[in-house]
Amino acid sequence: AEEKAKRYGVYKHYTLDAKEEFVREYIFRAIKANAMYEGYPLSTALARPLIALKLVQLAEELGAEAVAHGCTGKGNDQFRFESIIRAMAPHLRIIAPIRDLNLTRKEEIEYAKKHGIEIPSESKKYSIDENLWGRSIEGGPLEDPAFEPPEEVFAWTRNPKECTEEEYVEIEFERGVPVSVNGKEMDPVDLIKECNRIGGRNGIGRIDIMEDRILGLKSREIYECPGAILLITAHKALEQLVLSREELKFKEIV
Repeated sequence: AEEKAKRYGVYKHYTLDAKEEFVREYIFRAIKANAMYEGYPLSTALARPLIALKLVQLAEELGAEAVAHGCTGKGNDQFRFESIIRAMAPHLRIIAPIRDLNLTRKEEIEYAKKHGIEIPSESKKYSIDENLWGRSIEGGPLEDPAFEPPEEVFAWTRNPKECTEEEYVEIEFERGVPVSVNGKEMDPVDLIKECNRIGGRNGIGRIDIMEDRILGLKSREIYECPGAILLITAHKALEQLVLSREELKFKEIV
């Protein structure tokens, strides 16, 4: 992003490292809650409030009058960003050009081409989003529910058919939070990365679902969340050891 900003003459670019905050304040809470939404871990969605908070903080520091985002009018992301922006800084004007101009994906790509903005070849086919907690892939040929996702959409996981060797993983938790993997204590960010690597090489965490959007639309989404599935599965097993039947039932509801 920084290189692109320089290349296209952006006035000023800021890179904010919020990875540790994301793990401690969002991912660890998601693990404690076994947070799954319609069958997938809240990966891309989980980072939206944090991104919006950082955006608002920066806008306040700079004395900005407006903030902008690239959401379309179809997804849940616009709600997740804007609910935080409106709650934290109602005076800021929100500019959403893709939504306001009602641009299709094809029109967006044509606009970028016309203005010399490079787009990776995979992004021309699919819409891809990723953070520490997972990757989401949508759009293009995937919009046909009968279309089987090709291997090219996956970047973090081996094809499960190729994973023939067993691997044992030992995860230690303290107060519901993972602190070590295979006997090695790690800082929060490294621990999540290591779980992504272990889950990924064992073909864990591929999810293909029809998701319900807030607007009432359905959307076909492919998720790759190896570390999230690994950790939430382990945490659920831990809860079965220590929680009563009533607590487990109540936890599912809340």
